[in-house]
Amino acid sequence: METAANLVLLTLAAGTPLVYAALGELVTEKAGVLNLGVEGMMLVGAVVAFIVAATTKSPWLGVLAGMVAGSALALVFAVVTLTLQANQVASGLALSLFGVGLSAFIGLPYVSVVIEPIAPVRIPGLSDIAFLGPLLFAHNPLVYLAIVLFAAIQWCLFRTRAGLVLRAVGESPQSAHAIGYPVVRIRYLAVLFGGACAGVGGAYLSLVYNPSWAEGMTAGRGWIALALVVFATWRPWRVLAGAYLFGGVTLAQFQAQAHGVEIPAQYLSMLPYVATIVVLAIISRDLGTIKLNAPASLGRPFHPET
Repeated sequence: METAANLVLLTLAAGTPLVYAALGELVTEKAGVLNLGVEGMMLVGAVVAFIVAATTKSPWLGVLAGMVAGSALALVFAVVTLTLQANQVASGLALSLFGVGLSAFIGLPYVSVVIEPIAPVRIPGLSDIAFLGPLLFAHNPLVYLAIVLFAAIQWCLFRTRAGLVLRAVGESPQSAHAIGYPVVRIRYLAVLFGGACAGVGGAYLSLVYNPSWAEGMTAGRGWIALALVVFATWRPWRVLAGAYLFGGVTLAQFQAQAHGVEIPAQYLSMLPYVATIVVLAIISRDLGTIKLNAPASLGRPFHPET
């Protein structure tokens, strides 16, 4: 029982950065904007969060800084694509490459720095309950915040007027503009929100999951987050399930290595990414469902004057 609780604990921890990044991208794409720069925003969020936490000795200030850094990169993308009308795919790829290079450059002096990570929550009495204690009351605060974020997005998108307007902008920006909604402003806000979430996901990696800085420490999680949104057919609960699936397979990889399984390490490192994509591809094989749920104007520029 205790081992099972620990496995669940580790699975949630491994999947949490993907929850933040993928949910942020989900909101961005629901507004009709395709931002392929998630990997770069996560890396910049991770390095800025680590630098601020190491300098100020405050990991929570680091999380805030990571959020701001992710939003700053997203703002650059928004200006280029929404105001200057550049191609969203090319701009997103450029943003990702820029984030990889920028994070490696500014993080070089901090490669060997050690910081105090954000401690898990422990509730006296409740955290010591057999099985349920570690399962429910021993996670890191950012794990709980990720679940709260999922619930808030699920509720906001499908139960509020703001969510309806956001989805309308993603489906038909011309119609939304015709009835008076500020399409470009709404898309700006959605892109900034996605960048902030990616920054928090990166901050979680450098301040909680592996409290250190290493070049390329996201290891492709930004690309997995992009795939999760599509394969989950733009449904928040499927994004959440896919993120934790990735966390479980990642954990299985480490367990296999610890038990000396006779498989080359390169194949084990591939396992989380391959398994996540294969499983999500299977559950989303219904092309009709994908077309029904995909925002109709995803990736298409909007010209207010037309």
